[in-house]
Order: sequence, then C-alpha cells, then structure tokens
Amino acid sequence: MPDYSSYASLFDLRGKSIVVVGAGSGIGEAGAMALAAHGASVVCADIDAGAANRTVATITQEGGSARSMQVDAGDADSLQALFDSMDRIDGLVHTPAINVRKRLLDLSTDEFDRVSALNLRGTFQSITAAGRRMAEQGSGSIIAISSIRAQLVEPGQGVYAATKAGVVQLVKTLAVELGPQNVRVNAIAPGVVETPLTNQIAADKDWYDAYASRSALGRWSTPDELGGPMVFLSSKAASFVTGSLLVVDGGWLSIDGRFDPPL
Repeated sequence: MPDYSSYASLFDLRGKSIVVVGAGSGIGEAGAMALAAHGASVVCADIDAGAANRTVATITQEGGSARSMQVDAGDADSLQALFDSMDRIDGLVHTPAINVRKRLLDLSTDEFDRVSALNLRGTFQSITAAGRRMAEQGSGSIIAISSIRAQLVEPGQGVYAATKAGVVQLVKTLAVELGPQNVRVNAIAPGVVETPLTNQIAADKDWYDAYASRSALGRWSTPDELGGPMVFLSSKAASFVTGSLLVVDGGWLSIDGRFDPPL
C-alpha cells in the first residue's frame, strides 16, 4: 500500500546538489531559481560570469542556496572543471543553444559547425561528464533541453532542428546505458519561449503573433513555465521517468492548423 505521508515530499529537493548550465538567463535562469526554491543547492554555471552572479544573488536574497561558476558550455575542459569542483552531483540541467536562421542552401559549413558544436557536442560533453560521476554515485538526474523543432521544422531552422533531434537520441541512449546505475536521463522540448535566443522573432510583431496563434493556449511561454518541469524531472516525483521527452509547448504539436471546422 502506498505511504500517504510520502507524497508530501515528492518535490522536495533539500540536500540535493544540482548544476544548471546556462543559468545566467532565459530557461536556465528560471530553472535555477525553481530548483533552489524547492530546496536544492544550485551551481549556476554560465559563460557570462556576471549573469551567473546575478542569478545567484536573486536566489540567495530569497534564502536559497547557490553559487556561480564561469563555464564555456562548448568546451569539454571547462565543463569537466565544473563537475570536478563538486563533491557530489545529484542533478544536471543543460540548457545552452544557439541558432543561425538561414535556409540550408545558404548555410555555410562554418555556421553548421558552430551551431552543432554548442547545441549537440556541448550537450554530449556535459551530460556524459555528469553521467560518469552519477554512475559512480549510483544515482542522479540529467535533463537536457531539446525543442519542438526536433519534430517539426520550418525554413531557416534546419541545423538547429537537427541538433535538437540529436539531443533527444543522446538522452535516450544515455538513459538506457545508465539505467543500471540508477541514473535518470530526460529531455524537455519547449515550444516558443520568450528568451534572448528568440529576441529576433519577438521583435517582429507579425512573426510573434503568428507563433502565438500556433499554440492551443494562443501565446508564447515565459521561462518560468519551464521551471516546474525541471523540478519534476529532478525530484522523487519522476523516480520512474527516464529516457523521456517532456513536451512543454502549449499544445503546439497537437494542433493541425488554426481553422475551426463547422462541426
């Protein structure tokens, strides 16, 4: 019989040490705050040391536990130094990504390599470095940020979509390989989120409105709406969830156009 009293602590992250790579802004910043608010001690890692420090300041001012570290998410040695600085790693959330919005026929090899290096290779380097530590510990949770673009594309999103699809397959494979060591590995697929990465789109009213109308909820999401899914996947509430893609898109993938037929 289930223990009724145990359900109250499903989302309690007290005593957990969780790394958020990309915690200086956007989804990573919101995730770091959400995890800290639920009791985790958060390492806010970002290439922008000032931005990471600001996230830490916000968390600590509210009574949370956090410290910052400057990390280049595209550099394996920088990521390894981050994980080596920790006595224990209970969780990882990896968020950094870039995009070059060009049609494939106009995309240079250098641009392809630049996007792939951060989005795919950087994610690979981060989740495997953390995964090795967690396997030694016999527990842990890894979360990588994918995208709805892993499943649906549009002109100018080819290389970004390819990297985000690749992230999903890396996550599934690592989940299978680390399952025996009690390490869970999952991905989150956001829809359109108001972050620095999407500033170019948000500045174009027609583009912004078109994306807003595409979801069932009729709007973009905000970074804080990704915090809950990160807390869930990091917590005991998701103790039997691994190798999964959690879609947080306001219903985008469920809609076949916006026409309401006269039923």
